[in-house]
Amino acid sequence: MINTFDVIVVGSGIAGLSFALKVAEAGKKVAIITKKNSAESNTNYAQGGIAAVTSRSDDLEMHIRDTLDAGDGLCEPLAVREILRDGPSSIDELVQRGVAFTQLEDGRVSLGKEGGHSKRRILHVKDVTGKAIEQALLHAVDNCSLIETMEHHFAVDLITAKKISAECLDKSDRILGLYVFNEKTQKVETFAAPAVLLATGGIGQVYEYTTNPSIATGDGIAMAYRAGVEVCNMEFIQFHPTAFYTTQAERFLISEAVRGEGAILRNLEGEAFMVQYDTRQDLAPRDIVARAIDAEMKKSGARHVWLDVRSIPLATLHERFPNIYEYCANQGISLEKDMIPVVPAAHYLCGGVKTQLNAKTDLTGLYACGEVACTGLHGANRLASNSLLEAVVMAKRGAVAVLEDLAKTYHQPQSLPDWIDGDLHDSDERVILTHNRDELKRTLWDYVSIVRTDKRLERARTRIEVLEREINDYYWDSKVDVSLLELRNMIQVSALIVQCALERKESRGLHYTLDHPKKSERIVESSLQAY
Repeated sequence: MINTFDVIVVGSGIAGLSFALKVAEAGKKVAIITKKNSAESNTNYAQGGIAAVTSRSDDLEMHIRDTLDAGDGLCEPLAVREILRDGPSSIDELVQRGVAFTQLEDGRVSLGKEGGHSKRRILHVKDVTGKAIEQALLHAVDNCSLIETMEHHFAVDLITAKKISAECLDKSDRILGLYVFNEKTQKVETFAAPAVLLATGGIGQVYEYTTNPSIATGDGIAMAYRAGVEVCNMEFIQFHPTAFYTTQAERFLISEAVRGEGAILRNLEGEAFMVQYDTRQDLAPRDIVARAIDAEMKKSGARHVWLDVRSIPLATLHERFPNIYEYCANQGISLEKDMIPVVPAAHYLCGGVKTQLNAKTDLTGLYACGEVACTGLHGANRLASNSLLEAVVMAKRGAVAVLEDLAKTYHQPQSLPDWIDGDLHDSDERVILTHNRDELKRTLWDYVSIVRTDKRLERARTRIEVLEREINDYYWDSKVDVSLLELRNMIQVSALIVQCALERKESRGLHYTLDHPKKSERIVESSLQAY
């Protein structure tokens, strides 16, 4: 049986939900495919807030300048201007959907400041902004009869005209739907639609230490690449400077907004070290702060540095950062007298599926927005809190484009081939998946993290190639499940990261290599496409 919709959305974060609502409110039948619960997304874990010009002391040109500066020469100026320009109206729409941004006693919106920003412009809901936005959007989705949300459904691969017909010419290729693994039935189902939006989030799980939830395995990027869609700038991985130090793989984020309120980074000797690295000190852009912390740790052999919040009034900590305060308390850290142990952790991908400013990719009918997409806004390094803004702005732009495209042409539902599964292997062979996943994550962390060299990258590539051969053999012979599908995507994405990193013979933004420490005069995007 084929499940037929007007539009299919893969992912249930701020980008996917915002897009689905816009399209459904225009009368289209929408399916939201999400591999976990609807609320499980990177959006849900976003603490800091959403950046937009909403104050009279701020202006668009300042926000543009800060974004371009953080992006280290690789931002697309038109994308920066248009996305940031649309920010305030997108904020208004979130408010209309029920997002209650924190206000001051006089009724004005409370604005935070984060690294790289010259003004206070970060709207927030205390330190749970992403969760508040997610809940408001999910409530709206639940009340929309034209949206069907399918939890615990894993998008396996895109179905394109070229894939199902050897006679299809490249120029006529278009999206027809996708194959989806239903965890409940353990079967792969066929979904048909003339338009598909990828809103699958990031890739943090390819690293041993990350602030991302377990779902961030790069599924959308891998699917798009396998379908011949262009991806770019995959080498630019943002490591958040301040994740709570723990031996656990998933590390709790200590929002940059804490430093915006006056917190200071100190080495194990108690010295405030950021003054040695940048004039903006603790509020320098994330790439600079992460490298500074990495340098201090290597210099002393320490496993972490300290974040000193003791100068921030206790009332501010309780009011502005209740979630962080509670987490630290549960870890035995009293913020009024103790410092927080912090380390960098993989946080955000600035590259991804190449899109236009209407969320279109180079495959007809396929759209992308949110962290999975590369619009040109972030360049070589994302300015803090621009990500939620980009997601909601591009979701709106993408919805407009989809509705226009659907209105132009009537799409006759097609008969799509059923999924053909492999043979079931003995259960004891599943240990291969766990072993290879752990090895992949250690490889990326050891060789493709904050500071890189050509030799480290080549080592990573060699090992990833072996893992890729092993998992492809396993994939074609076995019945699929979530662990297999995720690992396949993680290996694909890791290969793309390493390939882009090897091609960039310079240090720029988040890509810093000891072999090529200077910036090239020639500014280019890295670009990859499977044919």
